Amino acid sequence: MNNNFKAENGFTLVELLVVIAVIAILAVLLLPVIGAAKRKAQRTVCVSNLRQINLGIRMYSDDSHDATPSPGSAASPTNFVTLYSAYRQLMQSYVSANGASSPTDKIFVCPADTFYPNHIFTDDAAPTEYVQQGLHETPYVDFSSYSFNGGDGRTEAIGTNGVTITRPGLGNVKLSAVKHPSRTVLIAEASAFVPWSWHEPSSPPSLIFNDAKNVASFVDGHVSYIKIFKDDAPHKGLAIFYNPPANYDYQWTPD
Repeated sequence: MNNNFKAENGFTLVELLVVIAVIAILAVLLLPVIGAAKRKAQRTVCVSNLRQINLGIRMYSDDSHDATPSPGSAASPTNFVTLYSAYRQLMQSYVSANGASSPTDKIFVCPADTFYPNHIFTDDAAPTEYVQQGLHETPYVDFSSYSFNGGDGRTEAIGTNGVTITRPGLGNVKLSAVKHPSRTVLIAEASAFVPWSWHEPSSPPSLIFNDAKNVASFVDGHVSYIKIFKDDAPHKGLAIFYNPPANYDYQWTPD
């Protein structure tokens, strides 16, 4: 009788190590593919969400004498964020979301929205870093990953250096008056307004950067994954405060 059956038919230590090494190599090769597939799936959800919200805004506008869901000039100068976030309460019933806003309404949640740069809420001297929390989990933006292009056209001073900014947008504009509906943003990921990117983020220290890629929906109804221009001049501020150069595929202004 052969008493060495298991030894002769089992793996040797060297063979086992080779198998483990091959599995490790395959895992390293597959991780980027799996990551890319996950990011694409998240963008697909955002495209679907924004397409539905866009339609809801158009339905709201049709029922509101062509008005947009933004407080416009009625917004407080000290609470200008409502220009971009108040749309939700005004039109959410058109996408079957009723009651108080909360992070549970999935149509307002981008699945990639799991972090945001700490300096979007404050200009203090703390090191720039990502806050590991979804922006849609905060009441600051009414629990939504998406912001309406609701600038009111108001020009005002910021800081103490005599710098002024203008907030372009659709806050006081009828949608039928928009001259370039295929270029004019209606609603987009909130990260586009700064900009940073949930889908292709940068590493510190430049978390907010030029050509950050975001999903945006336009007045004509189409949705695109686009680059957002950031002017690094100190007086320019957030990306939402100015139109990009002509070679970009969007604009904030209605004309």
